[in-house]
Amino acid sequence: MSVKRATIVAAARRWIGTPYRHQASLVNAGCDCLGLIRGVWREVIGEEPEEAPPYTPDWGEALGVEVLLDAANRHFRPAPPDDFRAGDVLVFRFRDNLPAKHLGIATSPTHMVHAHSGARVAEVAIGHWSKRIAAVFAFPGVVD
Repeated sequence: MSVKRATIVAAARRWIGTPYRHQASLVNAGCDCLGLIRGVWREVIGEEPEEAPPYTPDWGEALGVEVLLDAANRHFRPAPPDDFRAGDVLVFRFRDNLPAKHLGIATSPTHMVHAHSGARVAEVAIGHWSKRIAAVFAFPGVVD
């Protein structure tokens, strides 16, 4: 199976305006950053590869566990963090010594779609987020 980057970006943009809801993944009804990625996966790839376990907003900070990076490594293809492309999944770390706990989908080298606590899904400039990128992943089967 192959999926075009433009298809991923279009799918991510359909979520713009969806309210933030912790652990949710339903377009126009609610999602968090993981729910956005899960929803785009369902649209462009199909059935999710594993069920997301219940999680708290701290994403394993108390135990220092890299929950998101571990899952991303299981299901996505690693991509160069300094040369990401539209359709790539960006994984962010809020602080250097904490596990990664935020996700977005690049729509260009300068913008992304993401769900941020207290807001609606939006397409924003990556700007200051670029300093917080912990890893970048491509969807399986991605083509230009």
